[in-house]
Amino acid sequence: MNREKERVKFVQVRHEENAAFMACGHAKFTGEIGVCMATSGPGAIHLLNGLYDAKMDHQPVVAIIGQQARAAMGGSYQQEVDLNSLFKDVAHEFVQTVTLPQQLRHVIDRAMRIAKNERTVTCIIMPNDLQELEYEEPARMHGTVHSSLNYSKPVIVPQKYDLQQAADILNAGNKVAMLVGAGALNAADEVIEIAELLGAGIAKALLGKAVLPDAIPYVTGAIGLLGTKPSWDMMMECDTLLMVGSSFPYSEFLPKEGQAKAVQIDIDGKMLGIRYPMDVNLQGDSKETLRALIPLIRNKADRNWRLGIEKNVAEWWRVLEARAMNDATPINPQRVFWELSKQLPENCILTGYIAQDLPHEKIRFFICCLFFRGSPLCPN
Repeated sequence: MNREKERVKFVQVRHEENAAFMACGHAKFTGEIGVCMATSGPGAIHLLNGLYDAKMDHQPVVAIIGQQARAAMGGSYQQEVDLNSLFKDVAHEFVQTVTLPQQLRHVIDRAMRIAKNERTVTCIIMPNDLQELEYEEPARMHGTVHSSLNYSKPVIVPQKYDLQQAADILNAGNKVAMLVGAGALNAADEVIEIAELLGAGIAKALLGKAVLPDAIPYVTGAIGLLGTKPSWDMMMECDTLLMVGSSFPYSEFLPKEGQAKAVQIDIDGKMLGIRYPMDVNLQGDSKETLRALIPLIRNKADRNWRLGIEKNVAEWWRVLEARAMNDATPINPQRVFWELSKQLPENCILTGYIAQDLPHEKIRFFICCLFFRGSPLCPN
């Protein structure tokens, strides 16, 4: 079989939990399906944390896990776990045990297609004795399933009537705030265009931080428990809210109920209208929905709201710089990232880990190694 040949890359890890998180990360940064594998019993159980991360962040991941031999199942055999029940929540859209080689074709095809279509986790359970059998195509007979490959993502756009209703609300607002999340990652140009028309400021949920750079004067940065003061001020003072591709959960950081008229755009109808009492819910792809909405939006002549947001953002950056320049022993961590940010290339992704018991001198060496020669913190 091996239709993909060398296109499938196997990455060995030291712990199953890492495999699930890596599969989720692959899905997040590539848009492809992430796949992880583990053995039966504790190996399969270790996947759960990373798989729940994928489920909660709506990422397509397929977990392939082992099980004890079919003849031993139900006999309290070593490492035998009721995997169907265990994975039924995290992979509730599709979790299936393969019992015959002829079943494997449609189980894999469906697991991949459902994961992609529903942006969720699916699970395939493989008893170990089954793995030793030769693969067979399903026979052309009653009771067999003959699946096929390929999946094409549809373009979903709301109805014209709903778009016009949303436009009427946004056009009537004087103080428009936008909140963008992971669903807007492919819609940066449209987010900017509609913000320019509305004179709006833009806050970013945690998973939407990469939608737009913080260098844009009217981007207020993160919102929520790790958010900025400009984002808080904007939400507390706005009279209109446009939420795009986000399931941001903390209602206390959104406008007070009744304070603002609100419009939400999300590809998943289940996530509409559950974070704030929306006046119009638009189910659709963020990019295409914004494209359809933009011709209906009037350019706001009054820019006082936008100018106030930009003033707050500029002041916030001065505060952050002042905090970063404070002396500390062994080093001010805010200074590290203030200087490092200037050195990094575009689209850089950083991950880091420092053991809690690492001596201070080793921490200092580790930090210095992050910087290019000539950095203010590492001049030599």
